[in-house]
Amino acid sequence: MRITEKAIAASLLALLAGCSLFGSKDTKNQPAALVEPAGSLQPPVAWKYSVGKAGNAVFTPVLAGDSVYVADGDGVLARLNAATGKEIWRIKTGTDLTAGVGSDGEVVVVGDKKGVILAFDANGKELWKAQASSEVLSSPVVGGGVVVVRSVDNVITAYEAKTGAKRWNVTRTTPALTLRNAPGMVISGPNVYVAQPGGKLVVLALAGGLPRFEVAVGEPRGATELERVTDIAGAPVIFEKDVCAVSYQGRVACYDATTGAPSWSKPASSDVGVAVDQRFVFVSDDKGEVAAYSRESGSNAWKNDKLSYRRLSTPVSYGRAVAVGDYQGYIHFLSREDGALIGRVATDGSPIQSAPVIAGSNLIFQTQAGTVTAFAVE
Repeated sequence: MRITEKAIAASLLALLAGCSLFGSKDTKNQPAALVEPAGSLQPPVAWKYSVGKAGNAVFTPVLAGDSVYVADGDGVLARLNAATGKEIWRIKTGTDLTAGVGSDGEVVVVGDKKGVILAFDANGKELWKAQASSEVLSSPVVGGGVVVVRSVDNVITAYEAKTGAKRWNVTRTTPALTLRNAPGMVISGPNVYVAQPGGKLVVLALAGGLPRFEVAVGEPRGATELERVTDIAGAPVIFEKDVCAVSYQGRVACYDATTGAPSWSKPASSDVGVAVDQRFVFVSDDKGEVAAYSRESGSNAWKNDKLSYRRLSTPVSYGRAVAVGDYQGYIHFLSREDGALIGRVATDGSPIQSAPVIAGSNLIFQTQAGTVTAFAVE
């Protein structure tokens, strides 16, 4: 199957799986009506910024130093002060973007619909361009002097951060049918952790791309290709000694970040990523339920089913609350301790699909319409 055919099949899969942004026509899967929160948490807006629409892509803000970098589908790339939202610079890249942003504070990287990788310095000056093997949906990551890019044909390529010279590339097999999402990556120490279709989490050495270890977060099961889809959702999260991830029609699991030794796993299905804090691992599943698991044992601490089929974003734990966005641009705050709904704020009414970002005392969300809002969370 060609990549274009995979994209079409994956889009159909998203609809069949109830992943439409507007909910399913099946009355059983209609988005839940909003219920009044038990608490009154409504964090004030610290600042707001407008970039452009994301289109069919998903753009996640990235924090690097004291700056937040944001992008949109029309090719805008901007650097903002993380505390105040003040625009430091804003440029037009000259191409339609599909992936970004990745940055270490010195190099800022995005990808376009033709697989062109564009790198800029911290002042917005273009450094280099490179051609990936196919379209790029996953945000590039930057660290250790390297830019790592994953294209939709599952080729993972590393470039010299300052020059764009290719360092290495690794080609992984791709299942016949996959979700058209953006499996994430994260750089930690000498390694890059790469989420994969088919439920694999692959850990590669930054220096040369050699495999450190590989674990199966989800294992394909079922008689049909549709039933066997088990892609890792969102980006893996590294917290202290653990790396945790979740897959679609698979599991949520944590492993030793150095060796890959399993800590625990529980059945789960999500098409967005996990959040991790000192005590819990949080998952928004594909039915709109939010669950907390003990980070040490994997035991279920609580589950909230009041947001069913509201197409939730990756959650984030901050202070006494867990925050999650939905398909109407609402941000819901749940008690970190018991999952009770304790607050809600509205944004611009468009879906929130990207992962939230913590920047000091601010919690930052970007909507699909391009509104970037920082909330001052207690």
